Amino acid sequence: MELLKVINERKSIRAFKPDEIPHQILENILAHSIKAPSAINLQPWEFYVVSGEEKARLSRRLLKSYKERQISCSPGNIKPLEEKFTKRGVASFELMNPYLEKLGLEFNRFINEGSCNFYGAPTAIIICLDNSFSKARLVDIGIILGFITLIACDYGLGTCPIGLISAYEDDIKEMLNIPDNKDVVIGMAIGYPDWTNPVNEFKTPRDTIDNFVKWIE
Repeated sequence: MELLKVINERKSIRAFKPDEIPHQILENILAHSIKAPSAINLQPWEFYVVSGEEKARLSRRLLKSYKERQISCSPGNIKPLEEKFTKRGVASFELMNPYLEKLGLEFNRFINEGSCNFYGAPTAIIICLDNSFSKARLVDIGIILGFITLIACDYGLGTCPIGLISAYEDDIKEMLNIPDNKDVVIGMAIGYPDWTNPVNEFKTPRDTIDNFVKWIE
């Protein structure tokens, strides 16, 4: 698939078929993804790829922790957001909610429990960063996350970045034997999209370029 076509057609997937992804395809996706740029070529990313029964066990553990601790998805802002940001979030909710209502699902429960279950995807990718790095290296994690989403799309796979799981880092590290000196930054659900599920019918809009760019010439 051509790059611009992938960029324009890609969207977050929140319902997956149960079909397992062949190991070689996962390996190919990550092998291409690590060509992503990073500051002075540090390549600081580390991946834990969880499938099969181990992924099911991880989901059960995260769902249990969520029900006990009730840490929910949020924008993660440290002060009130400007109206333009909140309007985008509200617009996404208003688009998604009618599709969830078709399934008899409540928005917050779907998003929070869905995140902990990686939306039923057969594989979860946990991206970690050595805690000897400063927060500046989170930029590199963001770059490779974008590479993975696009490359996965080229293989006919859907993805959804999962930020909530970092709130349950201790559970993840214990389950996956992740060393103490590694921080869980973000997760990703990856699998074959279930296009029959209404939740995959909508696509969030993007604002116009004029609201992001200042031209200085």
